[in-house]
Amino acid sequence: MTAPTTTPVPADRAADLASRFGPELRRETVAPLAPWSTVLRAGQVLTIVDVDGNQAVDFLVYDAADTARAYSAQATLQGQDSVYLSAGSVLRSNEHDPLLTVVGTDVERHDTLGGACSKESNTLRYGHHTWSQHGCADNFLAELSRYGMGKRDQVSNVNWFMNVPVDPDGALGIVDGISAPGLSVSLRAERDVLVVVSNCPQVNNPCNGFDPSRAEMIVSAGTAVPAGQEA
Repeated sequence: MTAPTTTPVPADRAADLASRFGPELRRETVAPLAPWSTVLRAGQVLTIVDVDGNQAVDFLVYDAADTARAYSAQATLQGQDSVYLSAGSVLRSNEHDPLLTVVGTDVERHDTLGGACSKESNTLRYGHHTWSQHGCADNFLAELSRYGMGKRDQVSNVNWFMNVPVDPDGALGIVDGISAPGLSVSLRAERDVLVVVSNCPQVNNPCNGFDPSRAEMIVSAGTAVPAGQEA
């Protein structure tokens, strides 16, 4: 699997991020199909860039001090009364603790319902010929193993940039993305958190335009979050 690499950031983007979120600490480009992870300290900001456009980026987050406190779609949606993530959304743990806040987004909304592709879900949705395809579940498990975690630790995930409309009858669709090259979403850590990314390898539906592409991860210094003053 291709390892993350560093690539130049356009000067205007780098200047904008620095003015909003402080000095850049880390920057890597994640190849199509590949995983990535890091520990963000409280106050740091992770900006995820859809480099080539129309790429879904699957995402998990855990309290770094207690990974049993993991992102919960249920708690997050209850807290904001919406099935989508947008500017100001707070990603919450299964204990309703704030983990991350969306502090900037170029895309109107992001998905919380579509889940992560896997051998099992691909087979169910698209047929047995897809069984051998690599999935986000594989990426998550490989990356979680670096932190002594396993399948039981894999929870519900966010799909940044993925377009999953909800019909009036409650049906879900996975349709062409609403992102474009260079658009991004920025997340501020409300406590020390472990973030795990799968740069989605799905080729059977339009979430990646049937052609997975690159994603860029930029960690900025942000500002310290005083104890007891998390979002």
